[in-house]
Amino acid sequence: MADSAGMIAAAIFIVAVLGANLTATLFIPFPVFGQVAVGTLVFGITFTQRDRMHHRGRGFVYTVIAVAAAVNFIMMVSLQLWWGAPFQEWMAARGWLWMAEALGYLEMSGWRVLLASFLAILFAETVNTEVYQKFRDRSWMGRVSRSNGVAIPVDSVIFNLIAFAGVFAMVEWVSIVFGEIVTKFAVGMAYALLRPRREVLVPPPAPVESKALLRG
Repeated sequence: MADSAGMIAAAIFIVAVLGANLTATLFIPFPVFGQVAVGTLVFGITFTQRDRMHHRGRGFVYTVIAVAAAVNFIMMVSLQLWWGAPFQEWMAARGWLWMAEALGYLEMSGWRVLLASFLAILFAETVNTEVYQKFRDRSWMGRVSRSNGVAIPVDSVIFNLIAFAGVFAMVEWVSIVFGEIVTKFAVGMAYALLRPRREVLVPPPAPVESKALLRG
């Protein structure tokens, strides 16, 4: 019987990645230092969703990542060939210049964003999976906090290096990375509070009792 929880987690992951890429160039400044893309608010969910899929094995997780990459590729092709320019004009006509400019950059540099997203997910997932598997004997929140705490900085640095290096000044680029790390971790941990109903734990190996050798 198919694991419906795993499939639901996979579907949420794919939709979250799609939404995050569509809004990756729509930035919100922090009050003091840092800024964050609207997509980051959505993308923080994906780290916990990957943790929810791990009980089905590494192969399943990487298959879902491949499907997400394919869906995002189709989205980017349709953006370039079909709905990108008309939708940008539609938003500009209604005075939504902030959103129109963000979509314009995505239309112009979308392939760079798509490549950044795919490579960041791939590298971050490798780190996320290995850390998560290493702490399978811990509580759900213990596993998620450790895996997210390592994978999120890796994802944020790789994505922004590929997507925005040379586009923003160094201070602005650092503020984006800082904002993404803080936001992704906060969103991921808040979402993790929705503890999975079914949770398969791999118990740690039983300790080996030492036996004294009797002589005489």
